[in-house]
Amino acid sequence: MTESTATYCYIHPDRETALRCKRCERPICASCAQRTPTGYLCRDCVRSHQKSFDTAEWYDYALGFITAAFFSGVAAFLVTLIGGIGFFGWFLIAAGAPAAGTAIAESVRLVTHRRRSKNLFITVAVAVAVGALPVALFQLLSMNLFGIVFQAIYLVIAVPLVYTRLSGIQLSR
Repeated sequence: MTESTATYCYIHPDRETALRCKRCERPICASCAQRTPTGYLCRDCVRSHQKSFDTAEWYDYALGFITAAFFSGVAAFLVTLIGGIGFFGWFLIAAGAPAAGTAIAESVRLVTHRRRSKNLFITVAVAVAVGALPVALFQLLSMNLFGIVFQAIYLVIAVPLVYTRLSGIQLSR
């Protein structure tokens, strides 16, 4: 009969384990193991693997924010003009907000050279809301009810659309 030596988790040395990271072969306990489709990884290997997908540079955040805020401000102004049309404006805003969100996302992709980072996507989504803020405040101060409602519809459609378009989230296959 062969005796095997007990292995212990490299993070929790008091926990005995039989699991090993498939990449670095270090022993890991069940609470430290990150399940992947091809096996278990330790937290360090998962973190290093995720960093390979975060390619954004520091200046991409500023460029993405400025681009998204500018184009969102333009789109919010156009939404204000649509608000004066009346009932037909509801159809225009339902078609125009997704088009504006797509145009904003693609312009940010162009400016950032398709670099990616979750924090960049969040920054750009916030910039869409910030860019529409001056126009929305003007509508609020002038008590234009249709303008306020149309700005809200624009933001509810455009902000998540920009985030999902940049991050590559697919809602359906």
